[in-house]
Amino acid sequence: MVHDVPAPDRRSFLTGTVGALCGLSPVLAGCGPESTNDIGGSGPDRTLTAVIGYGNDGSWDPTQTASAFAMAANNHVYEGLVDTDPISRVPYPALATRLPADPRATVWRFTLRPGAVFHDGRPVTADDVLFVYDRILDPGTQTLAKGFFASWLKGVRKVDTRTVELVLRFPFPEGIARLTLAKVMPRHVFSRPGGWDAAIRGLAVGSGPYRQTAHHPKSNTTFEAFDAYDGPRRPAFTRMNWLTIVDAASRVARISGRGAGAQIADNIPYANIPWLERGGLRVAGAAGMNNLFLMFNTRHKPFDDVRVRQALRYAIDSERMVEVALKGHGKPARSFLDETNPAYRPAKTVYDHDPARAKSLLKAAGVRRLEVEILSVNVSWIVDCLPTVKASWDAIGVRTTLAPQETTAVFTKLDQKRDYQVVAAASNPNQFGLDPDLILRYNYGPQNLWTGYARWGGDAVARRLFGDMDRATREPDPVRKRAMIQDCVDVVAEQAVLYPVVHNELMTAWDPHRLTGTRAQPYPGVNLLQAKWV
Repeated sequence: MVHDVPAPDRRSFLTGTVGALCGLSPVLAGCGPESTNDIGGSGPDRTLTAVIGYGNDGSWDPTQTASAFAMAANNHVYEGLVDTDPISRVPYPALATRLPADPRATVWRFTLRPGAVFHDGRPVTADDVLFVYDRILDPGTQTLAKGFFASWLKGVRKVDTRTVELVLRFPFPEGIARLTLAKVMPRHVFSRPGGWDAAIRGLAVGSGPYRQTAHHPKSNTTFEAFDAYDGPRRPAFTRMNWLTIVDAASRVARISGRGAGAQIADNIPYANIPWLERGGLRVAGAAGMNNLFLMFNTRHKPFDDVRVRQALRYAIDSERMVEVALKGHGKPARSFLDETNPAYRPAKTVYDHDPARAKSLLKAAGVRRLEVEILSVNVSWIVDCLPTVKASWDAIGVRTTLAPQETTAVFTKLDQKRDYQVVAAASNPNQFGLDPDLILRYNYGPQNLWTGYARWGGDAVARRLFGDMDRATREPDPVRKRAMIQDCVDVVAEQAVLYPVVHNELMTAWDPHRLTGTRAQPYPGVNLLQAKWV
């Protein structure tokens, strides 16, 4: 890595206790008493209450989380050198004073915003920037963010206390938007023994417009405006209370009716849209990469055979799934990319409903009397889709059992490398960005977390794919790059190791008589950096 100060041993951060961190603040360190849901107040100082249809008990470490709740919250608590608009994904300077003058340069210099301070009052410095990028690029530390940076970013070096330079391996203009994924974290907080473990558990200390005031897994997380924030997107709400409500009926109840305790909610069930609109709420949707995917354990026979994986994909009546479960708010996946992505084209392998072909492929693979358990997350719309998968597989003679569980329970099993057959879950790489190289690398790569879950990284086809992906990343010609990435998508489609079944539209509801500036986004969570009270 390229820097002029010694890097601390980041691996040691994952051991030890979080006790030292409780000296920061009882609520910030998660050491305080269990909180109640604060939804009171009136006038401009009243609390904004949001309902998030995903758990808040996943990892909050910005370098490794894919938690919908945590990522949405972190966008309000932390800043990158550069951040992006939540809808257009156009980059803008956040902690940095400006964007790189030449996006195709191999050295980008950034000066930190004057007066930028963390929520504990300490100034943001170049050392904090190096601290986070060193963790992301450290070959001995596995993070999700590494897959978005390591292929093109060589390192980061300190120029002075407020200036850093990013050194690229080759010109990569797409990297500017990705800088939002490297949230700058205070070194003096998270370099302590147990610091990264505390970040995973929910400690969040940033320089953004809102500071975290309490975090209670499986209940709620609270925030308040950070008065010392002097960045580009000022806080409009004095306090915010984000409730985690995975149960769809309870979530709808909290946003609707005269006694509604919340002003905005995401993950609105499609069946409730007309009723909520009649009650005076605005309900808007956004289509994107959000999808139900199936992931096969390729070390659990017979799923090591591509014909079996393809057979089970051809068997699924995805058109019926869209009609019945999604109420028309989605489309069967015809590519790894969704149809709104500028790089989209149908993959060479499209899994239209073809039970006869599915049976033929199973017969060719020598598979009879197959019994499958689908381990799935309990996200409401995923649960709604699963009966169609079961009915489709049962119809071709595959005895299917559904096993929905809390999301954290599913991924704990995967992290523990426990055996499974098939996992069904929700995914949305649009949380990280729009460029197809990033989206592909979210799920696929030689050290990728998802590839590890699928036990596929050592496969000969996988190794060729990863090499092709690296060549596409380095390709300077944008037209040629796009074609190369599309070729990689064709391989992903053919192999059907981890692949979408449907891409669906995500719905957000809010009270237009109380909130303005709100926009529905095509990935989970909410972004309130441009919203305000009416």
